[in-house]
Amino acid sequence: MLANAAPAEQKQMLGEALYPRIHASQPELAGKVTGMLLEMDSSELLYLLENDEALTAKVQEALDVLAEYTQRQTDAPAPAASSEEAAPAAAEESSSA
Repeated sequence: MLANAAPAEQKQMLGEALYPRIHASQPELAGKVTGMLLEMDSSELLYLLENDEALTAKVQEALDVLAEYTQRQTDAPAPAASSEEAAPAAAEESSSA
């Protein structure tokens, strides 16, 4: 059945098979992690569905990448105020001096 499906349908089927297994250990991030894993080749995903250890390792790898990305977003400096936003503040400071 999977072999006869179009590539997009294959990914849909694989995602539907992966999601509950990922949800069992990562309920809050199951959708995100499933989406990350669906970027992999279908043959690799089939292997993950057949091998619990490999799936667990791949889920952990995805969680590590996600945590690193989240940390980088948290550590990133806030965007500087635009010159339009900064101008009124500068005008107020100079008028009160």
